Amino acid sequence: MAFGQDFLKGFFGGQGLKDYAHASKTFRTNGYEYAPRNKFLFHCYFNINTSEVRPLQAVFSETEKSTIGLMVKTIELPKFKMDTEVLNQYNRKRLIQKKINYDPVQVTFHDDGGDLTRSMWYNYYAYYYKDPNQQYGGTSNQNGSIGAIQSLPGFSYNNRDIYANDRPVNDWGFIGEGYNQSNSGSGGVGSGGDQSSGKPPFFKDITIYGMDQHKWVSYVLINPLIQSWNHDIYNYSEGAGVMQNTMSIQYETVKYYSGAIGKVRPDTNVRGFADPAYYDTIRSSISRPGSTSTVLGQGGLLDAGIGIVQDLQSGGVAGVIGAIQTAGTAYNTFKGADLRSIVNEEANLALKDILRNSIPAAVRQQPGGNGGFVFPRSPGQS
Repeated sequence: MAFGQDFLKGFFGGQGLKDYAHASKTFRTNGYEYAPRNKFLFHCYFNINTSEVRPLQAVFSETEKSTIGLMVKTIELPKFKMDTEVLNQYNRKRLIQKKINYDPVQVTFHDDGGDLTRSMWYNYYAYYYKDPNQQYGGTSNQNGSIGAIQSLPGFSYNNRDIYANDRPVNDWGFIGEGYNQSNSGSGGVGSGGDQSSGKPPFFKDITIYGMDQHKWVSYVLINPLIQSWNHDIYNYSEGAGVMQNTMSIQYETVKYYSGAIGKVRPDTNVRGFADPAYYDTIRSSISRPGSTSTVLGQGGLLDAGIGIVQDLQSGGVAGVIGAIQTAGTAYNTFKGADLRSIVNEEANLALKDILRNSIPAAVRQQPGGNGGFVFPRSPGQS
């Protein structure tokens, strides 16, 4: 009687999820809806304000702005901290909120040989501060990749000019004026702008995209400012080490968005992602119809048949050529293959997968024996 009850209980299933069925039903249902996102599937876009800071248009094209995001090794997501206070209401504790604080975000870049990340920093440095605009020695007065800018002749930083009556340079440090306004009349990125409008920000925003299952989520850091920038350390003892740059950014607020990854390349929804200039957009050989020795699987015989029909329906010479290529690929893949054995094997695998995810855990054991399944036997059966 006990065996019959246990058998029926195991055969029809219990009330709860057991062993790995719990993880399977949690993380695989609804197209892996609740599966954790991977850390390495991300993309960043640095929206440099080339529309208002006009000389930056010559420095950072749209492609270069997108490429900066490819240089990111690691980036933190936004962090928040709320100020709270405990008050007394007739000796009962009451919590109140006072304000929200946005903690800085750390970003690590590759120190690339093309000088892209260092150029971004130098242009930021020269835009907000006068120090890099001053000419030193007999070198030409240049501001990063922008080229020569108008300024005073070479200035000797070694001169003792504390008590000098006439110093050639008196303009140092932060530049707070607008873009077209300038104390010296010079015209580089370090120069100012419209006095009434103030200085436009160097970054409009920085967007961090996380991608998963053909979808994306984004975190937009509004009006970011660099709080700190650190170059790396050269070290002879690190034979396998690579150089990197690290910056910490502050921001005024955060916006959240989500959506689906588009089919256009570069992607129109995730800015700067999948640009053919840097991304391999050629389909994998195992995903091409007829390229894999399977009947029902991806790139198999069924896919080849559908692909041939679609190519012929598209019309034109290109459609006919595509159909011929697909048919030829399928012929070479299945030439000499035993289709019956392939179909039987795939049917058995499909059945095992159905059983693995459907049979109650009470009658399922670890892989081994009869394809990983051990079914109950009668007491007298060996």
